[in-house]
Parts: sequence; C-alpha cells; structure tokens
Amino acid sequence: MDQPTFIASEGSSDVFRLAAESAPRCIEFLRDLVTIPSPSGGERLACERVLREMRELGYDDVHQDEMGNVLGRIGSGPRIVAVDAHVDTAGITNPSLWKFDPFRGVVSEGTLYGRGASDQKGGLAAAVHGVALVARAGLPADLTLWVTATVLGEDCDGLAWQYLVREKELQPEVVVVAMPSHLGVCRGQRGRMEVEITTSGEATHSSRPDHGRNAISSMAPVVLGLSRLHSQLDVNHPTLGRGSLAVTAISSRSPSLTAIPDECTVRLDRRLTIGEAPYEALLQIENLTEVQHARAEVRVLEYSRPSWRGLTYPVRKVFPAWDTPRDSATVRAAMATARRVLGREPRKHRSSFSSSGCATAGLFGIPTVGFGPGDEVHSHSVEDQISLAQLEPAMVFYALFPTVYLETGAAQPRE
Repeated sequence: MDQPTFIASEGSSDVFRLAAESAPRCIEFLRDLVTIPSPSGGERLACERVLREMRELGYDDVHQDEMGNVLGRIGSGPRIVAVDAHVDTAGITNPSLWKFDPFRGVVSEGTLYGRGASDQKGGLAAAVHGVALVARAGLPADLTLWVTATVLGEDCDGLAWQYLVREKELQPEVVVVAMPSHLGVCRGQRGRMEVEITTSGEATHSSRPDHGRNAISSMAPVVLGLSRLHSQLDVNHPTLGRGSLAVTAISSRSPSLTAIPDECTVRLDRRLTIGEAPYEALLQIENLTEVQHARAEVRVLEYSRPSWRGLTYPVRKVFPAWDTPRDSATVRAAMATARRVLGREPRKHRSSFSSSGCATAGLFGIPTVGFGPGDEVHSHSVEDQISLAQLEPAMVFYALFPTVYLETGAAQPRE
C-alpha cells in the first residue's frame, strides 16, 4: 500500500520521525478496527483488539474496567492528561447503498472506507499510536497519559466518562477528544437531551374508527407543534449557536392491524446550547398548546442498557453543552500544538455533534478540546471514510500536546 506523506514543520522533535515510522502500523490497526463490527453494546472484539495493540506498543498499564472500557497508561506523574475516543459505531441499515463493504476496510486513492472510520476509530487508532510515541521520544517525569477507548458512546454520550470519574476516580486535568475535526481544534459542542412524548387513545375496530380515539391522530398536531417550537428557539450562543429540536422516531400500539391504536409515542432529540437549561427546555415542550390539548405525557429518557460486559449504569439522557474559553491554557496549547504539526494556522470551531466532552467538560468541568482525523460530515453516513494522510499529523498532535500544555503555564492538578 502506498503510504501518505507528511511534511514536518521546522524545529520539530523526533516525534515527527517516529510518527512517520509508525504510520503504516497505525493504518493496519485502523483497518483491523473497521473490519470488526462494534455497535453499542457489542464492542467486545474491538476492545480486545485495542488491548492487544496497547500492550504490544509498550503501555505501562493496560486494562479493561467493569463497564468494558479499555484504559492504557503511560507515565506516573501527578499531571494527568487523557485522550478519549469511543470504540462503538452507528449501525448499518442498508448495505446496498454503500460504495464499499462497510466492514472490509477498503482503501481507495488514499482514503479508507468503512463504518466508524471517521467516528471515532480513526481518532482512536491515531491516539493509541500517538501517545505511545511519547514514551519513545521522552516523557516528562511529571506527566501521566491515559488513552481511553470507551464504550456505549453512540448510545449515551459520555456515559463511560460518568462512570470513569464517579466510580473509578479518573480525574485528568485536561481531556482531548479524538473526534473527527478534520485536524481542526474544537473547543465546544451543543449538549442534548432525549425526550419521549406519548398520546393515549381508545382502541376499536378499524372498520368503525369513529367509535374510538386514534392515538396517532392525536399525535399529528403535536408533531407540527414541535416543528414550530424548533423554529422559535431564540437562545443564540456566540460559539455554539442555537439549540434545535427534531422528532427522530415514532411508534404506535394497537391490538392488531385492524384496530385503532390506543397509544402513540415519538422521541425527540433536543439539542441544547449554552443558556438553555434542561428543565426549561422540557417545560417548553410540556407547555405546547398541542401537547396540552392532547393530554400527552412528556418525560426525559433514562439509559439503562447493559454494556458488553453486563454492567448497567443508569443515567438520565441529559448531556450538557460545553465551551472551553478560547484564552484557556487548554485551547492555547491545542492551537499551538496544531500549528506546530500542520505548519499553518489551524481551524478553530465547534462541532455539530455531541461527544464525551458533554461529560468531561459539561458535567465535571474538566477543560476539554477536540482534535482528530476525519471529517464529521462523513460520520454515520454511507460514505463513512477517513483520509489516511490525516493519521500521521493526528498522531503527532496527541504525542506533542501534553508537553505543550505543560509549557503554557497551565494550572496545577485538580484537587
């Protein structure tokens, strides 16, 4: 396979040379990951592959926790930096729509195609190999580096980090999320909450619909009201923009296909910008005229699905927005590292998606940035892909960032 080329900036350290040497193996590791289906709750084989790669690369400690997350550590200093990527992926609905088999890891003209290539297996592969370079190039004595390959990230944003912080007491002072940022620095994302609305009816034979109450008919104006509410959301954060609301699923219940349904349920993805409190967003929905008229039940969903190791860790599906200040040590270090890696001014932006940053930054206040190979426009699509030329600079970023972060005058470790 022809390897992508990467030109190091002047004055760069041995990390650039080591990354160039490691790039072919990183690509093969990524291809392996893409060929292993790993839907949420089914990540076991992919996690085992990550475990093996970390051990072969010489991490000081590699283990799985009770949830199934893979954690690799290099160093043992008091300053803790973590790089995170979720190992699970979105599913496949219609393979015939794909140009290439989503689980073959096909490489064409320098691009690898397959489910999860962009979100976030490309970032995970680069992080695993990039952080390993630090030990070879020389790790400052006061640093501890963790790479976390987390599970259930697609199903429940940041659930793994809620578990790691609360139950495992992993407390990094900064986190880098290996999201598909197209080698740009992401300093914030909208949060989100998942809401369910249910209308009730009265079942009767469908040949006599006027003798019952059709729950689907009751839901129809509610859906229109939700669309109107989306257009009226007016909180506009200067970085993250406005919130949003979308109906993402609908189902009904009836005694048979020849009976009027007595229950109809829709699910909503409510994206939250900074300045929108979850309870206020819920009230907006509850107070809709259409919801009131239908006497619909509104509730926030709870996630209680077992991980692949059988651990259940119930949480409400409310994920806060986050925005790391542009003048913070974390963002300054990320921008300085990206400049050194890319030899140009990096793009600074916010991601349209949600990530584990909703837990690390949104819930726990841990300064967080996103940086990774791949473009989020390809995530969850039938064109899921990653440019292999972006793996090497991403590896260098993950290797250099911790030291650059220390050099920016960052605060001492969190208590």
